Amino acid sequence: MSKENLSGVERIKVASDGLRGSLQESLQDGLTGALYEDDQSLIKFHGMYQQDDRDRREERTAKKLEWLYSYMIRLRLPGGFLTADQWIGLHHIAGEHSTGTIKITTRQTVQLHGILKSHIKPTIQSFNTLHLDSIAACGDVNRNVTCSAHPKESAIHEQVFQYADKISTLALPKTRAYYEIWLDEEQIGDKKEEDPLYQDRYLPRKFKIGIAIPPNNDIDVLTNDVGLIAIIENNELKGFNIAAGGGLSATHGNAATYPRLATILGFVDTEEKILKAVYEIMTIQRDYGNRSDRKQARLKYTIDKLGVDAFKEELEKRCGFALEEIKPYRFTERKDHYGWKQNHEGKWYYTVFVENGRVLDDKKLALKTALLEIAKTGRLNFRFTGNQNVILADIEEKDKNEIAQLLAQFGLDKHTEQVSAIRKNAIACVAFNTCPLALAEAQRYLPVLIDKIEPLLKKYSLNEEEITLRMTGCPNGCGRSPAAEIGLIGTAYGQYNLHIGGDRMGERLNIKYKDSLDEPAILAELDQLFAVYSSKRNSGETFGDFVVREKIV
Repeated sequence: MSKENLSGVERIKVASDGLRGSLQESLQDGLTGALYEDDQSLIKFHGMYQQDDRDRREERTAKKLEWLYSYMIRLRLPGGFLTADQWIGLHHIAGEHSTGTIKITTRQTVQLHGILKSHIKPTIQSFNTLHLDSIAACGDVNRNVTCSAHPKESAIHEQVFQYADKISTLALPKTRAYYEIWLDEEQIGDKKEEDPLYQDRYLPRKFKIGIAIPPNNDIDVLTNDVGLIAIIENNELKGFNIAAGGGLSATHGNAATYPRLATILGFVDTEEKILKAVYEIMTIQRDYGNRSDRKQARLKYTIDKLGVDAFKEELEKRCGFALEEIKPYRFTERKDHYGWKQNHEGKWYYTVFVENGRVLDDKKLALKTALLEIAKTGRLNFRFTGNQNVILADIEEKDKNEIAQLLAQFGLDKHTEQVSAIRKNAIACVAFNTCPLALAEAQRYLPVLIDKIEPLLKKYSLNEEEITLRMTGCPNGCGRSPAAEIGLIGTAYGQYNLHIGGDRMGERLNIKYKDSLDEPAILAELDQLFAVYSSKRNSGETFGDFVVREKIV
């Protein structure tokens, strides 16, 4: 790695002493709620972001007060699994140390917001008692590994689910900094940890891995840096098609940045080869990724710079084996299966709709209390989906009625059953009030906008159409808006670019249709589009396919 022309973050990583930096000193500084500047970058590798309450910036500035700094902590949950006891513990930790709201992310994990600096360490220690951690949940490393959300739907699902944990373990940083800083592990002298994968520079940017099990692409596998597509023949897992180079982030006004779907490179069969291929893709990105411009540092840019053929050749060279020909597969859906379902073992699971992944009690629904009471039965596990919902899983036949009664008591069954199709297929990122990158609202505003979109759909008898709608407060893609049939991407407060034309299976990105629309303009445009769609569509044709066929985009 050249020492010349490195970004500031690169210099911080190399000089960090295995991600330790001056975090101990930062945490002990009681004069500020913030960390030292360099440590704000390092803390991401520990699964956290420094944030502030953007709703109160002006107020606090006017009073000559420091911004109200706090921290988001995100758990590492490969495949999105928690036991009932862990959920109970998470519930109480959220109440004691954060805003109280539990946020289910688009990557099958959960995060807590509003944690004050003095509460970071107690929070991490509380997680540790539950056998949970936030290691590498953020930062320039491999992040939470996602997997199709119903891994117990068949024996194959359970088998594939295990790969999420294996890959997550394979890609964990070797430094003991997390354990020393947060869990008081004694540092062993000046001994330096050897980390063959990350070395002292880690990756140029964040790295995401997802595993899909056709026919359901519920995790948007092609939006990941590495995507594994399970190939199943005669109820037997044969291996995976391996794809690389997905990523949705971009920067407004910068044509050199763009969303990209991963390119399928070939097929790998054995576990040894699969893990080796994933590992070596990461080493290529480590060695060839852009370390001077973070806007150009994701794997998608590395692949486009090298070319797919050259990238594949380098991968095969590092692996010591050739990838096989791509195996046929087919996605037929990209959604969660709400309500009661039974798996191959005779166990039941119930998928609860959680709007934008926000688990809290409000005037309409005591969702957080309901999930706590359900967890207290101890008769199930919790699984999170890539669409921000929760699955009450692994329920025995004899326990189903007890869970069903609790669902009914708190109204979760009616809440899930009565929600409109457009709302069930909507996703929003966090955005305001905590995300420092947000240009516009997302999770707080999308439910209000959908209230106004639903009558438009009903007017054209489209209310049963499962159109995918996604909103992000900026172009960084956390809510996967570029991979939706309708994507709304924030440009300024109350303003969004309208994108249309993505396909329903997650195999085609959408295209920008209109710039910087406010709410009345968004509704007017959708009204016109729905009118044309309802009158001219072919039988069974999706909205995304229609606007492409009609050359509307």
